[in-house]
Amino acid sequence: MSDSTTAPASPVVLEAWFDLQCPDCLQALDDVRALREKYGDRLDVQLRHFPLAKHKHAYAAAQAAEEAFEQGKGWPYAEALLARTAELGERGEPVLMEIASELDLDAEEFDTALIDGRHLLTVDADEAEGKAIKVTGTPTYVVDGERLDGGQSQDGLRERIEEITDRLLKG
Repeated sequence: MSDSTTAPASPVVLEAWFDLQCPDCLQALDDVRALREKYGDRLDVQLRHFPLAKHKHAYAAAQAAEEAFEQGKGWPYAEALLARTAELGERGEPVLMEIASELDLDAEEFDTALIDGRHLLTVDADEAEGKAIKVTGTPTYVVDGERLDGGQSQDGLRERIEEITDRLLKG
């Protein structure tokens, strides 16, 4: 028998639309970490891919992150990759494999995933959905259907996300 008053509430979903070669997304990680720390499992932060054309390796980076999620280390991979955005821009895709190795991901499977394109549809679907909801830059957040654009300025975004999350958690 289930008692709805004692059942755990569904977590609030925060979609974080990132380009994994974007320096602004690296700065946004501080907010993501703070939100995770504050809300724990009551906030489900979901990485959504929006690779920008101006970043040559962002599309491959998004595929690599999807493989890291498949292997159980998606957020650690994304965070490590964002910490090396400049290096990714300079050295390109070998950086993707180096990070996978550093995180003890299955390198052979990782390499195969990048070659066979098994995550292309996921990245393409994210990009198409982002365009449909009018994501134009990164980082952009969506919480409770509200789009918050951090591409111009990240000032006040975390506070706004907290306001929405607190309201949703209070029900």
